[in-house]
Amino acid sequence: MFVISSEQSSKQMKDSRVMMVKLTQDLARGLGPWKDMYHENQAVLNDLGARLIFAGTEKDDDSKLTVIIDFDSLEAMKAFGGHEELKAKRAAAGALLDTTVITVMSEGSFAG
Repeated sequence: MFVISSEQSSKQMKDSRVMMVKLTQDLARGLGPWKDMYHENQAVLNDLGARLIFAGTEKDDDSKLTVIIDFDSLEAMKAFGGHEELKAKRAAAGALLDTTVITVMSEGSFAG
């Protein structure tokens, strides 16, 4: 499941130059296996037009993941969301895909 949560309209999303998103997801096996999966597949993510800005779990709950990703475009975000091989690898690493929520950040979002 790939849920997009945002108050922005589709037109606003298409007009944005930066597609900074927050992804939240539950993990069945904690951050370690997910982190290993990310490092093994970082080049694939980058080739899709996405860069990981931050990934981590809550201090008191290693099953609650938050990720910040910078996408080149709405198309790059859709390519990530529809990439079946990456979905399978994330699931194998313990990501509970049906808990994924994507929130598009405001147009003023930036990374330092």
